[in-house]
Amino acid sequence: MLHFHKAELVDAQDIAALINSAYRGESSRAGWTTEADILDGLRTTTQEVASIIKREDAFILVGVLRDQIVATICCEKQDAYCRNIAHLGMIAVKPTLQNKGHGAAMIQAAEAMTSREWRVVGFHMAVITLREELIAFYERLGYARSGEFKNFPENSRLWQPKVTGLTLEYLVKIIKR
Repeated sequence: MLHFHKAELVDAQDIAALINSAYRGESSRAGWTTEADILDGLRTTTQEVASIIKREDAFILVGVLRDQIVATICCEKQDAYCRNIAHLGMIAVKPTLQNKGHGAAMIQAAEAMTSREWRVVGFHMAVITLREELIAFYERLGYARSGEFKNFPENSRLWQPKVTGLTLEYLVKIIKR
């Protein structure tokens, strides 16, 4: 069973390594959430993770199993759709531990924590539209496709697309109180 806590600066390197291993490269192929066929390079850096940890309007929640960080989710407070919401991103589970409920547990823990601490009324996330299996997973957790799209961001310093025309779609979930 995972134990959850907010990340500290000392965790930044381990978090970046976990996120990169879950999203990109050969190690990511051990899980079902790989982006290795559509993107090369890194998903994030230790510096980016550290800057998120330092922010007042964001935190990274980690899932710990046997004293090792094995799952992460980034939560950012935002005002979108004229509402106080939390943007969830960089959701990662160690590839060899995927398909055991840890991703759903991380999302549910992040939803509970942001609801309690920030009094958010909903959540949103951006997902690569080619990732139909991932979108279906989020839909099973109560997220809905918004129909709002944007071009996948360019960041040649970190990643290089292997396919052209990548787009993101926002998924949303409104809390029923």
